[in-house]
Amino acid sequence: MNRRSFLQRTGIWSLAAAAAPPLTLSAPADGKEVSSAHLPRWRGFNLTEKCVKEQGGNPPYRETDFALLSEWGFDFARLPQSYLCWTEPNDLMKVKEEGLKDLDEAIEMGRKHGIHINLNLHRAPGYCVNPPKEPMDLWTDEKALDAFAFQWGQFAKRYKGIPSQRVSFDLLNEPAHVSEETYTRVVTRLVQAIRAEDPQRLVIADGLNWGRDPVHSLVDLKIAQSTRGYDPMQITHYKANWVHGSDTWPEPAWPLATNGKGPTDKDSLRKDRIEPWKKLQQKGVGIHVGEWGAFNKTPHKVALAWMQDVLELWQEAGWGWAMWNFHGGFGVLDSYRADVAYEDFHGNKLDREMLTLLQKY
Repeated sequence: MNRRSFLQRTGIWSLAAAAAPPLTLSAPADGKEVSSAHLPRWRGFNLTEKCVKEQGGNPPYRETDFALLSEWGFDFARLPQSYLCWTEPNDLMKVKEEGLKDLDEAIEMGRKHGIHINLNLHRAPGYCVNPPKEPMDLWTDEKALDAFAFQWGQFAKRYKGIPSQRVSFDLLNEPAHVSEETYTRVVTRLVQAIRAEDPQRLVIADGLNWGRDPVHSLVDLKIAQSTRGYDPMQITHYKANWVHGSDTWPEPAWPLATNGKGPTDKDSLRKDRIEPWKKLQQKGVGIHVGEWGAFNKTPHKVALAWMQDVLELWQEAGWGWAMWNFHGGFGVLDSYRADVAYEDFHGNKLDREMLTLLQKY
């Protein structure tokens, strides 16, 4: 399905509207203002079907997930994507139409169920936080940056006309091992590519240091920023098999026993992980927590105690959040924790206690 057919089918555009000027960011009917300086307090989950295409993962999104999000009172889905879902590695300047049909359908399912869609590039030409390593380097190779900017320009063109109340762009997942100057150069190029096609699209950039640190040099771009909720790692990644040495950490409690490094209780989390971002927010930058959660090896009671504290902190700050993930080791469905009395729920295992906690905040 091409872009025009998709927009016609979903009622986003009529042919007569195709030449209309771009939609502006204004308050929608529900009163939620949407701009780079003021994000709604969107709350929801990461839906991860397409973030590991290189490992064979590329199934379609499930409408039942969008329906459940809405039924349970959530309004946000972050969709981390691998560019390999729609691009051949040997032709990065060409987007395969058939590779985007699932994303088109997810946007339509978001409209149908009242879920904001946040499109994120988890694997981009030249960079991914996860292995395998990309053949080019986004930070130093202009060919990689050209391809990345081209792809964001294509998305901006494809979804122009859908208001930012419904769809936003999250440029790159968790940049790391890069200077602020270099990251700002890359983000500026991506924003230029998007705005050349759709000046009104809401754009979000992840913080530096795996999303943890605010980037003040991006303020003049008038984009929002996304932080993370994975501190302290001894709570969130205990015995995570992709974190070297985490299997040697002592079983955690919350508050965390003093280790002399990083936050260990609610007050230190506020100081270390909230206050630096509030300073950025005061400069007119909207903030959202793009990922957070605790892996399934952390004792359930400990995870819930930590979760309540971070949820209260984000509520105080006025920030929304997207938990990683919906289905899986961090989530409320099919997380395979050894110490949870799961509820059978339409073929899934539901962590009702965790869900109830999330719904409070």
